[in-house]
Amino acid sequence: MKRLAIAAAFVLAAAASSLATAAATVGQPAPNFTATDTSGKAVSLSDFKGKHVVLEWVNPGCPFVVKHYSSGNMQGTQKEAVSKGVVWLAISSTAPEASDYKKPTDLAGWMKSQKAAATATLMDDDGKVGKAYGARTTPHMYIVNPGGTLVYAGAIDNKPTSNAADIPGATNHVKQALAESLAGKPVTTASTRPYGCSVKYGSGA
Repeated sequence: MKRLAIAAAFVLAAAASSLATAAATVGQPAPNFTATDTSGKAVSLSDFKGKHVVLEWVNPGCPFVVKHYSSGNMQGTQKEAVSKGVVWLAISSTAPEASDYKKPTDLAGWMKSQKAAATATLMDDDGKVGKAYGARTTPHMYIVNPGGTLVYAGAIDNKPTSNAADIPGATNHVKQALAESLAGKPVTTASTRPYGCSVKYGSGA
């Protein structure tokens, strides 16, 4: 019995290790993916080779997401990035069975109502893209440089609250990392701890 318990523990540890190594790693090539946007068009990360790409995990039902959209902080960050030629992909990995899941047309409508400036909003209903990147929260932010390397992963800023009043005094990690990478410099803070609501993956994801 003891040997079985040890073996089971080893299998669990190995599985955890496998999941950890499967997730995207800063400094390594960003996993390519293809997902369908809210209009039904297939979009691949490789479509934007040679450009900076920001990935934003989004769920309108999350108070932390609402914080950054109701204040205009996320849209402002999007607009500034896109104006510099950066591609911005918002991704929903919320499972269809989750209570706050939004169908493509509804999510597109919400993004439009928020005046979001994302290049595209992608549906990741099966969670494959989220799992490939190890996305844990909404929002969870990633930056891929023109060479296809992941140069930033983590939170949008350093104020892990759902209070919009904290935004003015926060350091926007995404803006900072993009500015450095666009200037051809190494990203000073390349990895931070994401905060927000847990990504609501499906049971089979």
